[in-house]
Amino acid sequence: MLSDIGAPGFILLALLALLLFGPNKLPGLGRAAGKTLREVKREMNEIFGDSPQSSSSPQAVQKTEQSAAPATQTEAQPSRNLPE
Repeated sequence: MLSDIGAPGFILLALLALLLFGPNKLPGLGRAAGKTLREVKREMNEIFGDSPQSSSSPQAVQKTEQSAAPATQTEAQPSRNLPE
């Protein structure tokens, strides 16, 4: 649907929005639209279970355990090749 707009169509839509709402209200409208889209996305993830936070698959648990592992001795030491 939106892939057919192209650059001239996008510019026309931006100018139309500027004329309709004015330069003072556009940032607020953009923020409101962003908040709304984030809320819809979060709710959709909760409904359909696609959220990475709710993933309890064995692969996700294994990755979490690996990332929580303490650093090895070689990772903890600073590199000696860097100038101080």
